Amino acid sequence: MSDTDTATPPVLSATRRITGVALASVSGVAVAVQSRINGELGVRLADGFAAAVISFGVGLVVLLVLVPATPGGRRGLVAVRAALAAGTLRPWQCLGGVCGAFLVATQGLTIGTLGVAVFTVAVVAGQTGSSLAVDRAGIGPTGRQPVTRQRLASAVLTVLAVGLAVGDRFGDPGTLALALLPLLAGVGIAWQQAVNGRVRAAADSALTATLVNFSVGTIALLVAFAVDAAVRGWPIGHLPTEPWLYLGGPIGIVFIAIAAAVVRFTGVLLLGLATIAGQIVGAVLLDLVLPTAASHPSLNTLLGAALTMVAVLIAALGPPTRR
Repeated sequence: MSDTDTATPPVLSATRRITGVALASVSGVAVAVQSRINGELGVRLADGFAAAVISFGVGLVVLLVLVPATPGGRRGLVAVRAALAAGTLRPWQCLGGVCGAFLVATQGLTIGTLGVAVFTVAVVAGQTGSSLAVDRAGIGPTGRQPVTRQRLASAVLTVLAVGLAVGDRFGDPGTLALALLPLLAGVGIAWQQAVNGRVRAAADSALTATLVNFSVGTIALLVAFAVDAAVRGWPIGHLPTEPWLYLGGPIGIVFIAIAAAVVRFTGVLLLGLATIAGQIVGAVLLDLVLPTAASHPSLNTLLGAALTMVAVLIAALGPPTRR
């Protein structure tokens, strides 16, 4: 057996993990803002799929201009093609955008009724458990990560925290049924973050990985929108004139790029927990500062947000991730 086979894998520094956690938390706040924007766009258009196509489409246009214009982006495209040809990157690892597309579609379909906070707790419930499974399976660029008692406790504490934050909203069976969509979207987020991290590693460019994500997601949404239009007809709403309603795609670029860049430092679970913390804080602030008819912030919401931050801190201070 070679020395390479028996050598202990290098340990990632605490500084990089903490920096990754901070960036992921900021991206989580951005996701909460994106959720509010796409939810409002879905209400204006009276069609969540149309809102998702617009959001992803705007992001794709920005990336199609930005990636070829940067040397790193051009090198990344060449590297991705080479990795696919060599088999070091599998085609299925480029499909993370499908999960992102589903998340954006659920934003437009459900937030008008659920509100950002309830939407977020449903996403969190799916994302946390899925992150543990994805890390254990070794799908992400950090390889297999053990499900330690500390990591499991952090995940359970996060779910309990967000349940406390919005538990008073789950008395309505209709809300529970509608929350199933973002729950499933949350399950997909962990897998998306893992495979996007693989694409980023192959391309050596987070921007290129983001372009792959948006390209795949836009195609998936166009197919879904075509089927929806054939069944229900074209959207009855009109395109709004407010520019801020079209910022969901660019915000998504920031989120996907950060996740693809830092997942190799944090692992999927810690990345997911930090993102969740940002989402909870962002959702609470949005529901407090810019309330809607579906927003009902309370003391429990604030306590749940604080408990979520504690859960992320527990995971962040655990044993260093091995690459």
